[in-house]
Amino acid sequence: MITFPYAGLCYFQQRKKIGEHATLCCFNPPMHRQPFKQLLADYEAVDPELSVTQQFIEFVEEYADCFERSLEIGHITGSAWIIDPTKQKALLVHHKKLGFWLQPGGHCDGDSDVARVAQKETREESGLKEFSIYKDRIYDLDIHRIPDWKDVPAHIHYDVRFLIHADSEQSLHLSEESNDIAWFDLNNLADVIQDKSVLRLAEKSICT
Repeated sequence: MITFPYAGLCYFQQRKKIGEHATLCCFNPPMHRQPFKQLLADYEAVDPELSVTQQFIEFVEEYADCFERSLEIGHITGSAWIIDPTKQKALLVHHKKLGFWLQPGGHCDGDSDVARVAQKETREESGLKEFSIYKDRIYDLDIHRIPDWKDVPAHIHYDVRFLIHADSEQSLHLSEESNDIAWFDLNNLADVIQDKSVLRLAEKSICT
């Protein structure tokens, strides 16, 4: 029978007490991952890139702190693919740190409700006040490397994208994390955007 010296503490308190190099498989997996694992399972059923979804599932199952940016190997992030109701335009921000156009998004910081994270980032990075998320359903998954920045080492972002609809006539707000913000014509996006994952999002919008 396995006994825990800090049985009265939560998982993260136990991990801190025992040490970062403790064998994590001794603990029962926290239930906070289960709703997100169900979202992944639902997406897997319709996902043409099954290998990417499986990598997400394996990562989430292995790391109970997968939603924390303190997990240096990598972590789950949430982002918003924002299009207007006519499916003609997409809203992108020019990221200061990375230096190119991307959809709004950011760290979960412990929040396992990644759809809520995507909506929070929408408000903070665009200033949009009125928008709707499409059924809280995963729209796209992407795994990419983030280069080292100041005292933060290079790591992996397991990015979960949600589809959001918003009127392009709304006023916008530029956040401190961005150089610029703008609506782009989806049909001409490839002329100004090189990021393959952003172009994949655009293709999904045009085809669905």
